Amino acid sequence: MSRKVDVFPCVLQAVSLWAEGSASSGECICEAFLPNSTFPIGQLVLLESTAVEIKYKLEMEISKVEVYEVKLQVYIAKIKNLTVLIELMEDDPDSYNELHLEEVKIQIKQVEALIVELQASIKASSSVLISIRTQVITMISVLTQLEITYDKNLVLVTRREYLILQQKLEECERRHDEIFNPNIGICNHRGIRRISKPIVSQLNADLNGAFKYGGWGKDSKPLSGSESMYWYSGSSDTLVSKISQYSAYYTLITRQSFKAHLLYVDRQYDWRGAGNNYVVRENNLYYQYRSPFAMAKFNMTSAKVETKVVPKASTQFSYHYSANQNLDFAADESGLWVTYATADSKGKLVLGKINEQSFAVETVFQTSVYKPSVGNTFMVCGVLYATRSVDTKTEEIFYTFDTHTQKESYVSIPFEKFHDFYSYLDYNPTDQKLYMFNNGYYVSYHVWFNQEASADKSLVD
Repeated sequence: MSRKVDVFPCVLQAVSLWAEGSASSGECICEAFLPNSTFPIGQLVLLESTAVEIKYKLEMEISKVEVYEVKLQVYIAKIKNLTVLIELMEDDPDSYNELHLEEVKIQIKQVEALIVELQASIKASSSVLISIRTQVITMISVLTQLEITYDKNLVLVTRREYLILQQKLEECERRHDEIFNPNIGICNHRGIRRISKPIVSQLNADLNGAFKYGGWGKDSKPLSGSESMYWYSGSSDTLVSKISQYSAYYTLITRQSFKAHLLYVDRQYDWRGAGNNYVVRENNLYYQYRSPFAMAKFNMTSAKVETKVVPKASTQFSYHYSANQNLDFAADESGLWVTYATADSKGKLVLGKINEQSFAVETVFQTSVYKPSVGNTFMVCGVLYATRSVDTKTEEIFYTFDTHTQKESYVSIPFEKFHDFYSYLDYNPTDQKLYMFNNGYYVSYHVWFNQEASADKSLVD
């Protein structure tokens, strides 16, 4: 469309194209081409308003996911304790009266109400997330059309803001899935992001507060049919002379072991260990042999022991919390490991990968962290994590060593301790939890990872 525009003085604003002009009697006559349509600012304002609304909804849903995490841990503990109580009542009904039954019924009703409440909350959150995703898709479609039709520079800036909102939505959905659909055995993440609050099960199976040294957990690579099995070993000193196995969690906390293995029988054999950094893998206990100093493998099926010297490993360097922790065994998605220090390394941590078939250290990595300054270590997906004490209630993951890249990093991932002193900390790849023996108590933690959009890599055999 072409229009004649008369302007005096010869200034014309907000036109898309100037043509030739000519002066006549002091006037400047110019020919301009104006667009048939104007930029739909009202539509953009509406989109911005929607974006603010979506941002608020996402922040609300992210906070809900964090609340769900806490509630789930509480519900799990309540259900496990209730299950144990019912088992006890079934085993010995004569010891319980009508009042006890009424109390159990009330607890069951309370748990049912909590579950219904959580289900309703999760369902509502899922609906909100679906609604937000629909809004975001619609907004991107509108913005794409605006980009094609109008000034791309302005629209692209706005679109980038909406892409940030879309990323927040994906983060919220990822955290939602991380709680309800954890990727067990998958290592497509960028390491640990945070550790949950401590989940305290109870005092050790010996009901002995003096048993401050010990460990507990699950088999890191269970044999078929033993997936629910737990184990425990405890003592008043660092000597390891017995390990007990439990068929499930409720038999662990009711102290009903199905098998107890003695590592020492007078005048018959002495297979005892020292320190408290052992793991159970394929029904084998891997631990530090007391004398002579070596690593040991006790087969709990055949009740046979095998020992192997770790080259250059020293008994001079232990962890900060406890003596005799010279060999620390760990298991993760990629296999079996042992950490120690040597005189050559001047007390700095050495990490060894154990060949499970030959029971020998086949690959060695040297780190720069001084072992006596470390509280404990554990392995996750081929990465070594070292902890240290911050104060009486706080422990911190402060150091990592990636065996894939041989890169060291100093980090700060604090987590809460139930008590100041602990003698055992290890990760289990079958449930992605940390297991701690904290001043005689069974304590566990859920591990949260920095997720990464990449092809899934499963390392569990």
